Amino acid sequence: MLERTDIEVLLTLDEELHFGRTAERLRLSTGQVSRIVKRLERRIGAPLFTRTSRTVAATPIGARLATELRPLVAQMDAAERRAVEAGRGLAGELHVGFVGAAAGQALLSAVDRFSGRYRDCRVHLHEAQLHDACERVVSGQLDVLITALPVEGVRVGPVLFTEPLVLAVPEGHRLARERQATAEAFAAHPVIHPSGLPEAAIRYRVPATAPSGRPVRSGPVAETFSEILALVAAGQGVFPVGAHAARFYPRPGVVYLPITGAPELQWAPVWLESNETGRVRAFVDCAAETAPNSRPSSRAATPGSA
Repeated sequence: MLERTDIEVLLTLDEELHFGRTAERLRLSTGQVSRIVKRLERRIGAPLFTRTSRTVAATPIGARLATELRPLVAQMDAAERRAVEAGRGLAGELHVGFVGAAAGQALLSAVDRFSGRYRDCRVHLHEAQLHDACERVVSGQLDVLITALPVEGVRVGPVLFTEPLVLAVPEGHRLARERQATAEAFAAHPVIHPSGLPEAAIRYRVPATAPSGRPVRSGPVAETFSEILALVAAGQGVFPVGAHAARFYPRPGVVYLPITGAPELQWAPVWLESNETGRVRAFVDCAAETAPNSRPSSRAATPGSA
């Protein structure tokens, strides 16, 4: 059986294709890396890397060996992590974020359940903004984030609640005199562009073209939800939001209209797969257990009532 150090050298050299950088990453000497590679090659009976004075390249046998070993090593690491967690329990810290007031309410219910069960784990709450929420998950600043879907590149937990999409429009605009908006409204008015919101999430809410085929124009850029509502109130554009906004974010100058035929907005916990721990899994379980049985009790405001 290959030793762990041998495997680490093989996989790291396959990534770096440089003996010096491999040695630096593994805190070994270049000579040690070279000797381990030669020992592996003697064991395999074939060259694993070709090297010249300037380049290092994996041979087909070396590349295949690295490809087949990499998921096995990941499984070993995960098994070790789970064993450590089992030995230590769920003590430690958990950083949980939320985007928007409705997600914040779902988060608090989950925190209450989690804290009651795992008293040795301290939960830190963080409000995330549209422009940095996903980045904070990817960077590891947040262990779990409750946000609107879709989100790509992360693990997605169970849907906690759903709600209709409504269109935030200026109170004095002719649209505000209507009882509802249609998808055609997206082409008739600039749509505020939230900075940092994943493209998949934008396209879920805002079509590229209206049903008539008219293109949807992109309006000014906003980094926070407060900026979005300020731009809407100023008459610089419209924006589709979850129906809970009518309850939690009533603003002078802004009216929320139901959008006919729009998809429902889903909210769920998301986390980085490589950052998954027992604490993360336990918190997601608590969030699912305490999820609202129905969508948040909010209704789109009638014209002029926002």
